[in-house]
Amino acid sequence: MTQPQGALLVGSVNFDDAETTIRTAVDVLGARPRRIPDGEVGKRFHWIMFQPDVIGQAEGIERIGDEPIPFSAGIDARGLRIGEGVDAASIELPALGYAAAAIESYAVFTRLRAEGLVSAEVRFQVSLPTPLAVISSFFRGDDRAAIEPVYTAAILRELDAILAAIPHDDLAVQWDVASEMGIIERAAGYGAVMEAWWPGEPFDGLVARLARLIDAVPADVEAGVHLCYGDAGEKHFIEPTDSANLVRYANTVLAATARPLTWLHLPVPIERDDEGYFAPLADLAPVEELYLGLVHREDGAEGAGRRVAAARPFAERFGVATECGIGRAPAGSTEGILRTHAEVAAAW
Repeated sequence: MTQPQGALLVGSVNFDDAETTIRTAVDVLGARPRRIPDGEVGKRFHWIMFQPDVIGQAEGIERIGDEPIPFSAGIDARGLRIGEGVDAASIELPALGYAAAAIESYAVFTRLRAEGLVSAEVRFQVSLPTPLAVISSFFRGDDRAAIEPVYTAAILRELDAILAAIPHDDLAVQWDVASEMGIIERAAGYGAVMEAWWPGEPFDGLVARLARLIDAVPADVEAGVHLCYGDAGEKHFIEPTDSANLVRYANTVLAATARPLTWLHLPVPIERDDEGYFAPLADLAPVEELYLGLVHREDGAEGAGRRVAAARPFAERFGVATECGIGRAPAGSTEGILRTHAEVAAAW
């Protein structure tokens, strides 16, 4: 059986700093990744959980509850609301932190490349959450529709700052898409059913929103999408029956975008090494690079190999990844997870 080719680091990596992430990725994975992220270090370690602390600084935004809800890395996990009588259109959000982090980590990336560690062909990967993820997680009721254009404009400003600071031929931008799958699946995500807040068919709105984000990335910058079912405590908010909804959403988004997608990542639950899960992949529209998130720390190369074999009849060419970021994996397990990528996939 031909090995999968290439490896994708989905985003978060359980190291303390960008330099350790980049050095370790190169050392363990060699020429398998075409792009390397900074590992989402610092407060980004817990994906979007730091955003309420940022958004909550804006005049007109209030935190819900009188007492902070302590979270790791000094984060206050309380939700958000628009203040009584405040016109959402008048709210000016501060910088969200993604551009500043990308620019800082890109300096590390270019220094390591100048030292000869990183190949000139490898791009710097920046992963961004969709606005829907933040809005659906931290706002409720009518506030969601009201704040959506405000937060969407803010995340696009972050993207513009990244595009202005990092050479386009050095950059790869990935949109992290999790809550969208929860709405499609009608999942009870972390205590509440995940619902759309716009009129009309929810699926159509999900497609239009993601297509707009992909098209916001210029054609000379690589653009990727990571579809996901959540990763709270290394658990999905719902286990997909098969990959059919992933394929349906991906195909419809691909048809709606004006620019091509460079790569697409689809998750694979650890227990799914049966052909039934992978069969819908036969209907997936062509994409330049497909990555299947079939690497799991619990069963290593042996389990990944079973899932590769089950996927092969339905996807002729693909690379490997984990099903979500590995930032929340147990300390000390990161290098082993990366080695599994190297064991089951060939280099480009």
